[in-house]
Amino acid sequence: MDVQEVLKWADDLSWAKTGTHLNSLQQAVLAGVWNSQKYKEIADKYHCTEANVKRVAGNLWELISEELDEEVNKKNLRATLERYNISNYNVGNNFAQSKFYGSSINLCGESCPDQENSKNRSHTSTPTTNPTTNQSEKHHDLTEAPESDRIYNRTTEITTLKQWILQENIHIVTIFGLPGIGKTALARELVEQIQDKFEYIIWRNCTNTLTLKSLQTNLIEFFSKNRETELLSLIDYLRSHSCLIILDDFQELFISGELAGTYLPECQNYAKFLKEIACSLHKSCLLLLSWEKPTEIATLEGENRHCRSLQLGSLGEAAAEILTNKGLNDEDKWGELIELYGGNPSWLNIIASTIEDLFNGSVDRYLSYPSLFLGELEPKLEEYYQRLSASEKQVILWLANQETADIFHKPAELALSDAEFLKAVQSLRKRGLIEKANDKRSLLFAVPILLKKYLQNRYI
Repeated sequence: MDVQEVLKWADDLSWAKTGTHLNSLQQAVLAGVWNSQKYKEIADKYHCTEANVKRVAGNLWELISEELDEEVNKKNLRATLERYNISNYNVGNNFAQSKFYGSSINLCGESCPDQENSKNRSHTSTPTTNPTTNQSEKHHDLTEAPESDRIYNRTTEITTLKQWILQENIHIVTIFGLPGIGKTALARELVEQIQDKFEYIIWRNCTNTLTLKSLQTNLIEFFSKNRETELLSLIDYLRSHSCLIILDDFQELFISGELAGTYLPECQNYAKFLKEIACSLHKSCLLLLSWEKPTEIATLEGENRHCRSLQLGSLGEAAAEILTNKGLNDEDKWGELIELYGGNPSWLNIIASTIEDLFNGSVDRYLSYPSLFLGELEPKLEEYYQRLSASEKQVILWLANQETADIFHKPAELALSDAEFLKAVQSLRKRGLIEKANDKRSLLFAVPILLKKYLQNRYI
């Protein structure tokens, strides 16, 4: 039995008895006590008083004691619940049948076959509420997902994402990075590999007209199909079933010309929505694909909530396969070309076609050209630059005019306050537009090579 099963059981109990779900502090207290933490340790971690933790704990023990008809406290909580084997309990249809909703709790001891089965059942493959079958009916809507595309050497990233989603039960996973870096292709491959672990999977592309209300309505309509009774809210569906929701191009909900993660007026309630998904107790996952990390995701990660972010970077040497497929020459120069284009598969495919067309496939001749020729890439880089706020543009142009820079020393020529300067740096980091440079003596930042050359040619 693991702590997530205990939290789910206690949350169902709270809902049945009080009409409310466990709040974040109640969850923290229950999980902490389950893991043998002292009240003071829980209070320090949650930034509240020990007295408040004791009060919340006392109410929880009273609720559980009443349900199990025996005294439960901090010392015997784990032993008591393990004895009742709540991991084999399915809340589905039992509350209305008996005062002792724990009648579905297994009391037969360790030799009970159902108990052994429950120990071998993974959290992500929990059956639906249909008691007549152990096979969950799958409902997958990938109509808005692209066709599976070739991904290059993303094994490490796939392994990390599967660990977060399937084993750690992370509620929100964000994959962010520069346009063309392969976020969508990676997510599509991930879905192919884990789709059997979810009852419901739905892929939706964000546009600046996708309001939260329209999204929630769409999701609830999808989840409620073929159900006799409709649940009250989206969170109810995420609790009742294992669901995977993919939102692609999440940056379309943000305003261009503002700091990273600033929502359009009609989309501002997404911030509260993401916090609810992260902090509520459920067994589902929201996968966000975005050019930039949402501000509230960074905040929730800092609070150690159920959020993780993966910044997708260069393909590295694996990008050579793209150049091989294009039939380019001068293999000894490929590393320089890959580094210049940041190992970005989309950018490399575009420029490889240009090299093939205008330079007869010679990478050396292209790199030796007097000035950097970007061709079809130029409008793409300009579009991304124009998304920046005025303060970000000042900072990135300053950074692009040098190899590396120490942000501890704000340049006098920038008409920004110290706070405005640091906010701009932080925002550029969320967009993946500045990188940390390796230096043991101080923290230095630099602009990626291609973007730096573009800005130097165009604006400096």
